[in-house]
Amino acid sequence: MRDLEKPGRSPAHGKDGMVATSHAISTAVGLDILRRGGNAMDAAVAACAVQCVVEPESTGIGGDNFCIYAPEGQIKDMIAFNGSGAAPAAATPEWYAENGITKLERQTPHSVVIPGVIDAWETLIRDHGTMDLGELLQPAIGYARDGYPVSSRVSVDFASQEHLLVNDPAAKRVFMPNGKTPGVGEMHHQPELAETLRKVAEHGRDAFYTGEVAEDIVSYLQSLGGLHTLEDFKNAIGEYVTPISTNYRGYDVYECPPNGQGVIALQMLNMLKHVPFEGIDPLSVERLHMEIEFGRMTYQDRNAYVADENKADVPVEWLLSDEHAKELVAQFDPERALDPLPPVTIPSNDSTVYISVVDKDRNACSFINTLFSNFGSVQMAPKSGVLLTNRAQGFTLEKGHPNCIAPNKRPLHTIIPGMVGKDDKAVMPFGVMGGEYQSFGHMQFLSKLFDFGMDIQEAQDAPRVFPIANTMDVEMEGTLPAETIAALEKMGHKRVAPKKPVGGSQAIWIDWESGVLTGGSDPRKDGCAVGY
Repeated sequence: MRDLEKPGRSPAHGKDGMVATSHAISTAVGLDILRRGGNAMDAAVAACAVQCVVEPESTGIGGDNFCIYAPEGQIKDMIAFNGSGAAPAAATPEWYAENGITKLERQTPHSVVIPGVIDAWETLIRDHGTMDLGELLQPAIGYARDGYPVSSRVSVDFASQEHLLVNDPAAKRVFMPNGKTPGVGEMHHQPELAETLRKVAEHGRDAFYTGEVAEDIVSYLQSLGGLHTLEDFKNAIGEYVTPISTNYRGYDVYECPPNGQGVIALQMLNMLKHVPFEGIDPLSVERLHMEIEFGRMTYQDRNAYVADENKADVPVEWLLSDEHAKELVAQFDPERALDPLPPVTIPSNDSTVYISVVDKDRNACSFINTLFSNFGSVQMAPKSGVLLTNRAQGFTLEKGHPNCIAPNKRPLHTIIPGMVGKDDKAVMPFGVMGGEYQSFGHMQFLSKLFDFGMDIQEAQDAPRVFPIANTMDVEMEGTLPAETIAALEKMGHKRVAPKKPVGGSQAIWIDWESGVLTGGSDPRKDGCAVGY
């Protein structure tokens, strides 16, 4: 329990339902859906749709979605859905090479995959919701049409992207209406997005993937030199996938399989099983050095192997093997940062917004939706008001690499919903936002919760570090003591001040015996967890 004399927030508690999101308005809308009789999936979609309006730099209908859902909290019935978008059918490494493109730059049409969000929402509500998608979109439509007050973190994120917003006429018009982005408490409107959401509410996914909206997006991207076609949009579809898992401290931790990076979060947990934690301060130099080094090693594996399993051979079983975990742990130097890192080994042949919702029936929903970078590619379809993701930057153009771009292929993905289970029941839908940080964040959050006895809010409040892949740089939040930072730098880590707080997170714990729900929401964002 936190020191009540110090600034901070306590965990939220409830019994009949709980919603935790990164925006207070979104949490309120999700809670209203539960009170009206909707279930956890209904509340998650409604809350997420609102976030696409009130936190539009973080997420949008031009992006991607993943979900893990445990009906009535039953692990045996748990499903996972991959609603991430794919590259256009004409995208080949040869085409980019022939056209002199050696890198998939952010504010270009080549960073845009076909959006997967609307297909995911419609599929998940049809199969697991209780309300009509059109009804669930009404709050979002209202906020887009009538306006919403810009919150603190959102205003900072807005301002940080002004240098890119000015390059896109539609994005500039919508997000810099008076020559600058709106500040804290200012009202902001998105009428074109409201109209697009209204069309989806009335006609479902076809209103987005065919007709005027698709034509607007495709014609805009093609005008910039993109390969996207109406046929690509018509064929866009997500898929149900089988979750992957590991057991950590007696709990089963579930993640979506690749193309997401959840496998790397599980890999780090497997490594932590082989190191002591009793009597160690979770924010000590000793512990932080270990976490940083484990992150550096596993992210090497991620960049070498994680890709679309439908298009590449991803050695998931080997990545999650105890043998590989021990191999990596054995290379750890407790005194110094490894420079260079050991080479990536080869397996043998056998081998960013997050929403957590639990309802009265204990349906548990772990739901994540993203544009990738703030405002995604910072390219907006002019008539429909749809901001487009830059997720194709997750690809490489290196021919022969598992994650090389290819027709209808999904890129390596950073967003990963999580679920914790015990004794065949879901006990915690959880997630961490922050792009590349998310796998590392899953490890940090769960370790603080299960190894060091922090409560669900304390585990999210704690200062964070994050190693930047393939460098000696480590983002270290300013809340870390100066002497800790200095000691880590002495070990070879180069401190980099984060441009913004590292990540965000939400989680809800289900106590099946008492019937109490306990939730937490990251103070680095504008949201909250609320139960009733």
